Amino acid sequence: MDETAAALADQRRLRVFLVDDHAMFRAGVRAELGVHVDVVGEASTVADAVSRIAALEPDVVLLDVHMPDGGGRAVLEALRRSHPNVRFLALSVSDAAEDVIGLIRAGARGYVTKTISPEELTAAIRRVADGDAVFSPRLAGFVLDAFAARPDTPVADPELDQLTNREREVLRLLARGYAYKEIAKELFISIKTVETHVSNVLRKLQMSNRYELSRWAADRRLV
Repeated sequence: MDETAAALADQRRLRVFLVDDHAMFRAGVRAELGVHVDVVGEASTVADAVSRIAALEPDVVLLDVHMPDGGGRAVLEALRRSHPNVRFLALSVSDAAEDVIGLIRAGARGYVTKTISPEELTAAIRRVADGDAVFSPRLAGFVLDAFAARPDTPVADPELDQLTNREREVLRLLARGYAYKEIAKELFISIKTVETHVSNVLRKLQMSNRYELSRWAADRRLV
């Protein structure tokens, strides 16, 4: 055992939860990390991840960014306020700037790519658990560039950008607690049109109800 491995073995074993929709990848990560941390659970869908993480309250959650039902950001937005002691570390094949910035804005404490070695990943998990921010070297520049932007220069938000102006108006009123009838009156459109806009927003943002939309809008100060 080298010095790095010995040092890791001497430290408290952290409880880690793994979210990824590829079973073989989860199995590989579990096998590699099992020497240093306790992988207390795993999930392949957002819904399963949210319910199991809420029940287990692990120290650190490893999140895949892209999954068919919403991915890491959806998990983060469902849990970060209700479970502030759980830390989230994105572990993704993607090194796209918009993915990195989106996950950090949603509350992740770090972002590393799947090319990371098991030893480096274990160290990253421990640093995140200790409250540090961790990024693969190339990705750190994306975050610095984004948050160094002038206050009046908004950081691109791919999810928000896919909504039309009218959909944003409906979302803003919905987040303020307006009923469909009230939104229709405010915007001079029919209730059926309001329902269509809400349905489109839910589909585009991959959410299931108005409460998730309201929380999402509040996080972005759209209310």
